[in-house]
Amino acid sequence: MFEVYITKAAKYLPNEAISNEEMEDYLGLINDAASKARRIILRNNKITSRYYAIDKTGKSTHNNAELTRNAVVQLFDENFTAQDLEVLSCGTSTPDIFLPSHAAMVHGLLKNKSVELNSSTGVCCAGMNSLKFGFLSVRSGNSTNAICTGSEKVSTWLNAQMYNHEAANLKSLEEQPIIAFKKDFLRWMLSDGAGAFLLENKPKGPISLKIEWMEAFSYAYELETCMYAGGDKLENGEIKAWSEYPPEQWLNESVFAIKQDVKLLDEFILSKGAESMGDAMSKNKITSDQVDYFIPHVSSNFFVEGLKKGLAEKGIGMADEKWFMNLSRVGNVGSASIYLALEELMNSGNLKKGDRILLSVPESGRFSFAYAYLTVC
Repeated sequence: MFEVYITKAAKYLPNEAISNEEMEDYLGLINDAASKARRIILRNNKITSRYYAIDKTGKSTHNNAELTRNAVVQLFDENFTAQDLEVLSCGTSTPDIFLPSHAAMVHGLLKNKSVELNSSTGVCCAGMNSLKFGFLSVRSGNSTNAICTGSEKVSTWLNAQMYNHEAANLKSLEEQPIIAFKKDFLRWMLSDGAGAFLLENKPKGPISLKIEWMEAFSYAYELETCMYAGGDKLENGEIKAWSEYPPEQWLNESVFAIKQDVKLLDEFILSKGAESMGDAMSKNKITSDQVDYFIPHVSSNFFVEGLKKGLAEKGIGMADEKWFMNLSRVGNVGSASIYLALEELMNSGNLKKGDRILLSVPESGRFSFAYAYLTVC
């Protein structure tokens, strides 16, 4: 078994940062009316700026594969070129197309040479799953290096034109043309971007991060779906897939819109997060005293105090000075968020050899959680 190191990290955030007041200039107005939920949601999540790969007309400036490619190419230099790459592992919630896979589309843009590909799907844990594939590949000796990514292009999924047909249909039925909160909620939570890590079997440069271990947990066996797209939730909690709806309903009911069961989110995301993190730390025999930086992917600052309380009750509380987050500045970029936060910390100049970092990523899709423990060397 070989040791695995993150030797370089990069990010790509498209265009200019967008303030809260500008969001509807880009995403548009549903039924020509400002969202009544927007200000409340933004007040709770405390995100003040984010990035969209669209312009004010809603036209894309980049697709997901391009965002990812733009992060990946920053990892190449004279010491590690595109021709040296052996494995490309890409995670996303929002691929540009159903198939070919996201990693294949990114590889097509790199135009370097034949490499092994892996595409991880899901929600926020997709980025950690792509990282684990690269980690296991290098650790086993299958490869000497891997590039792993997390990326999202969600802005086009949130554009008003995706919901206007449903609003018009509601109006024709003499109902209020107001989109359900489970859909409107996420319009003010999510944004675009990509992050990338270079993994190698030897440390390199002034700072490398040794991946000590990675753990993942799923509670889908006992909990129903919370966040979803490409279907709708029935009263019994099951998901009816888009392919089982007649095409006219795809528009009338915004079947492809990203939706979230906020009640389920509130009930389980923190409790299962604390439970799984306690299990991961116990299995690997570490305590909070052995963590210098705690980087949690948190979808909203609304959950921070609850998470602190839940961790403290499990005996794994992290002191406030250990927390590192950039949610307010870059927004919730789903599977890319943990990459963007670690990239910022890794390139901050604040890390010193021996520092230990714990990454924590929850996913509300059907409640999955992923963790990684790193040592600065």
